[in-house]
Amino acid sequence: QVQLVESGGGLVQPGGSLRLSCTASGSIFSIYAMGWYRQAPGKQRELVAGITSGGSTNYAESVKGRFTISRDNAKNTVYLQMNSLKPEDTAVYSCNAYYRDYVYYHWGQGTQVTVSS
Repeated sequence: QVQLVESGGGLVQPGGSLRLSCTASGSIFSIYAMGWYRQAPGKQRELVAGITSGGSTNYAESVKGRFTISRDNAKNTVYLQMNSLKPEDTAVYSCNAYYRDYVYYHWGQGTQVTVSS
């Protein structure tokens, strides 16, 4: 049973930064593309950043240039560095292994990011 554990969220002022972490247990982590998703109240979950097993990255237009995804396969961990945060980035952030619109694991609890002055 794979468990995904996200951490690093919090309350930050506009323009601030946060670094999120997601650790996967009990999986062959390194072979999957990993993604960071977010869900704001009343909105659908969206993929904001993805990284392949080889390290290629992709980003939603709304976060391009501000967010950076990375992974450490030895630690089964994927990170999301978020800079220049905006109020519209407020959401619960979660990670998962994915292929196109399919995710492989049950969602973890996520980590709340709130951007507010």
